[in-house]
Amino acid sequence: MSNRSESASGNPAPADSEDKLITWALALAQLVSWGSVYYSFSLLVVPMEQSMGWSRTSTNAALSVGLLVSGFAAYPIGRWIDHGLGRRVMAVGSVIAAAMLLLWAGAQSLTLLFVAWIGLGISMAATFYDPVFAVVTHRYPRSFRTKITLITLVAGFASTVFIPLTQLLVGSVGWRTSIVVLAALNLVVCLPIHVMAIRSSRTDAGSRPESRDVKLANDAATRRALRTPTFWALAVCFTAYYATFAALTFHLVPLMVERGVSNAVLVTSMALIGPAQVAARAVWFTFGRTVHVSTVGTVVVTLFPLSTVILISAGHSATLLWLFALCYGAANGMMTILRGTIVQDLMWTEGYGAVSGMLSFPSNIAKGIAPIAAAGIWNLTHGYVAVEWTVFLVSILSAIAFFVAVRASRHAAVSST
Repeated sequence: MSNRSESASGNPAPADSEDKLITWALALAQLVSWGSVYYSFSLLVVPMEQSMGWSRTSTNAALSVGLLVSGFAAYPIGRWIDHGLGRRVMAVGSVIAAAMLLLWAGAQSLTLLFVAWIGLGISMAATFYDPVFAVVTHRYPRSFRTKITLITLVAGFASTVFIPLTQLLVGSVGWRTSIVVLAALNLVVCLPIHVMAIRSSRTDAGSRPESRDVKLANDAATRRALRTPTFWALAVCFTAYYATFAALTFHLVPLMVERGVSNAVLVTSMALIGPAQVAARAVWFTFGRTVHVSTVGTVVVTLFPLSTVILISAGHSATLLWLFALCYGAANGMMTILRGTIVQDLMWTEGYGAVSGMLSFPSNIAKGIAPIAAAGIWNLTHGYVAVEWTVFLVSILSAIAFFVAVRASRHAAVSST
């Protein structure tokens, strides 16, 4: 399947320099997509609420709806990419992102805000990591690991670039005009990259005898995944992981405020997370080729619960909180790469887009529900201690599921020989 995927277009493989240029371009598009849609929300929500009088619950509910829609859209979008429509999917996704950001910028009611985030949910499913991982896997079956790592390394700076940029824009031109600028970036940067850098590997699908065989093989691979223990173990692993990560991400600041952590320590702790993500990805990019992905995965799924234990034990200690931030950021930084490469290593590359989409469905739903669930636990127990221990226990479940996936994959490999 690997050779067929690379040559399905009937064109010779591009030169190394062109491959590098394409990878860097896709990485830039990821940085802008994530920064303009996902990371901008936290900086726009307060001035938007102050201007419109909307409640924090309502505005965050719009974000949660967007994440849920993204989960539902992941599978069909993955299938379209498997069928050679990566260019169209990601280009249209950038157009939808720009259109929905403009709708958000002009929203005068909560109804329009929710409509905008429903559309942004579709755009996230079409432009974020999963679709670009599928495109890269299909186009470069022999070198997708290095390229995915580089893309996530660059995109890891999305928060570093767009949080201060969005903050500057809001302070200078207001929240509505800031969103217009973010919309323009999707049209000026992301759209041209997705149109020019992504070659639809099966654009003329109907004109080639092999195209039907490719589609049948991809569809068979997705049905096979549903009968594979490795798939279900990975689904549990990623769903549990992203639930815990989302819960902590949106509650870390109030958690530390509740503990009475000083503002300086709080800000420094939050600021360390982004660089830790990038540093971990850089280490993987440098040394990951010589280490099997399951070994790195073991480090990732044990590092996250370790970071939670450090957080539970930290109290007011600046040193422990900073250590937590480094471990927490590093775990998430490597998990993004693991999520993009583990399916190919433990299962297969056929139908990767659809299989990845099926894995993203429960994960994205968990991302949308987890922050609300954590808030519910906080309300019931009147504190974050129960939230922290819940996060720890669910992160242990994620680790166990990963080990089960690796074991099931090895057992399947032995049985097939």
